[in-house]
Amino acid sequence: MLQERIEKAKPRRQLTDEETKRLTKLEEIADKLKRGENMQNRQLQTWLSQDEYALLEYEWKEQLELRSELKDKPIDLRRYEEKIQKATFHANKVEGFRRKGLLT
Repeated sequence: MLQERIEKAKPRRQLTDEETKRLTKLEEIADKLKRGENMQNRQLQTWLSQDEYALLEYEWKEQLELRSELKDKPIDLRRYEEKIQKATFHANKVEGFRRKGLLT
């Protein structure tokens, strides 16, 4: 009921055939990206406006910078991760011996 009232109060304009086609294609692209599939830049340039594509490139460069910063972990964090990895390895080894009945 509420949706009907909203539509009566503010009716939406009808999309042109070209706008409908663009919307459909952009929804397909969004679905592929959400599933983690790769998209070709050519396809993105075709269906996005120049401003939208420029924004996409800018945000992608920001992501690459963030990812490169995250790769450079502090030394203390690296040592901590190594110790956790060793502790997990030894805990799994002990659990394996317990299952075999070699430890009580």
